[in-house]
Order: sequence, then structure tokens, then C-alpha cells
Amino acid sequence: MKRIAVLVSGGGTNLQALIDAQARGEIQNGTIAAVISSSPGAYALERAGKAGIPGYVVNRKDYDSNREMTLALLKQLRELDIDLIVLAGFMYVLTEELVHAYRNAIINVHPALIPSFCGEGFYGLHVHEKALAYGVKVSGATVHFVSEECDGGPVILQKAVEVREDDTPKLLQRRIMEEAEWQLLPRAVSLFCQDRLKVEGRIVRILPE
Repeated sequence: MKRIAVLVSGGGTNLQALIDAQARGEIQNGTIAAVISSSPGAYALERAGKAGIPGYVVNRKDYDSNREMTLALLKQLRELDIDLIVLAGFMYVLTEELVHAYRNAIINVHPALIPSFCGEGFYGLHVHEKALAYGVKVSGATVHFVSEECDGGPVILQKAVEVREDDTPKLLQRRIMEEAEWQLLPRAVSLFCQDRLKVEGRIVRILPE
């Protein structure tokens, strides 16, 4: 049974999708062992508590740099014997020490179809604002492994979502969450925990059961 840590910074809607999927038995051979927040006031910690999942805080404000925070986080993860890290609305860029320690074992969900609308500065509502300004007819979500390059790791799963004429950034954000993010993330986590993801360079192959 693989031990999963979910890293959060805010409300934890993607965390809730994982908690709900776990309750339905959809995450095979894995369990959410910890929720770690970059802020002590994150509502995600309340979600974890209600689900009986231990919550921890590695407060960004306690450290002078992202590197110092990353090293503290790495220490916490090792103490918890974590196998898989899931970034679920985690708002800080982690430095290479964590990527090196957990190569192809850190999963992130991005609210666009990578390589579109991704990279430095593309997070939260900014992604959807840019998509609408560009006039795309389709957007979506991508679940990928985390590498040293921002949003540049191997793609695990993607799902397209229609962009509607009357969409606002918030409407599009919500629909992509409901129709793509909340479906893809638990599936990717379960595939990892079943050892069904094989990384070959930049390609991720999904192995049969």
C-alpha cells in the first residue's frame, strides 16, 4: 500500500476529490497518509481533519527562501515515509532537491492542455483568463509528473473541456475542475499506486492491469 502526501495551500477542492475517490474505493493500492499545507489557515486542513487524515504545516513564512522550505518539506516527507506526492493547489515552486528525491513520484494537475497556457506565471485564474483572451474553443486539464521545468514533466493524462461563448474565467475554471481535474487526478494517483505508469523519456505509458 503506497503512502500518499497531498500538498495544499488553500481551499483544497482537488484534495476533496481525492478524499472522495478514496472513500469510493477508486484509489487502488494507495492511501492518503498526510496532507501538508504551506499555510496554517488553509481550509484544506479542515477537509483532511474531517476525513481523519493527519494534517501538517510547513509554513512558507517560516523560511527565507523556497529552497529552505523545500528542504524542510523533504525532511517531513521522509519522516512520514511517503511514496507519492500530489500537488493539489500548492502555490509555491519547489526546488530541485525534492524533484531529485522523488523523481517521477510527484504528480501535479494543471488547468489547461499542456503545452498550452502553462509555465511560469500560469496558475489559478490566470490560465483561464489567457485561454479566453486567446479565443480557444477547447481547454481542459493535464495531470503530469513534476520535473525541474515548470509544467514541463511527462504528461500522464489529459482531458479536453469545451469553452463556451458566455464563459468567464471563473465559469471555465469550475467546469474544468468538475469535468476534468476531479476525474483525472484520482485516476492518475491510482495508476501510480498500482505501478501501472511507465516513464520512457518524456512519454508515460499506462500498463495493463
